[in-house]
Amino acid sequence: MTGLRERQKANRTRRILEAAAQLFREAGYGAIRIDDIARVAEVSVGTFYNYFETKGDLLLAIVVMEVQEVLDSGTAIVADPPPTVAEALSRLIGSYYDHSLYYLSKEMWRTAMAITIEAPATPFSDRFTELDRRLAEQVCALITELQARSIARPDIDPRAMGEVIFNNLNMMFIEFVKNDPMTLAALNAHVARQNAPLAAMLTR
Repeated sequence: MTGLRERQKANRTRRILEAAAQLFREAGYGAIRIDDIARVAEVSVGTFYNYFETKGDLLLAIVVMEVQEVLDSGTAIVADPPPTVAEALSRLIGSYYDHSLYYLSKEMWRTAMAITIEAPATPFSDRFTELDRRLAEQVCALITELQARSIARPDIDPRAMGEVIFNNLNMMFIEFVKNDPMTLAALNAHVARQNAPLAAMLTR
């Protein structure tokens, strides 16, 4: 019975998250009420509050869902990267960007980022920062793997270089979500151009 209850709870959580993501994308974060989300998720408002206390908690959960799927995809790339530094960086960073609007809109990303800036010493901000840290560590892990395969130079600090690359891709993503007309293709192209000299520097 415990397993059944856990599966039912996970199913309700997923329904709430997917309903909220759909509604936020269609109408905007600010326009949607808890009642709207509960109705689309086919749960009572009381049940909703058993899972999430606020819309902000719900938005963070959607961000976590998004980033966790991105990290899972990135793990496979790090384990078996393309044969050149430039291709490996493009594949990993492209996997981040190309999935970034699956659950969230640009407006939702802007809202989440604004919350972390307005309330820096909160669980929301701490969790958001932790997600960034995990993504940065994955970029560092890619550099380390490329060094282990004799694709990247062994004399370059993989953590320092990985953090530089992550900081740039993160800043470019912020610019992307601030600019509604900008496409994912344009974002990937900009970052690939910026990473080209770093890839050349890293290549053995």
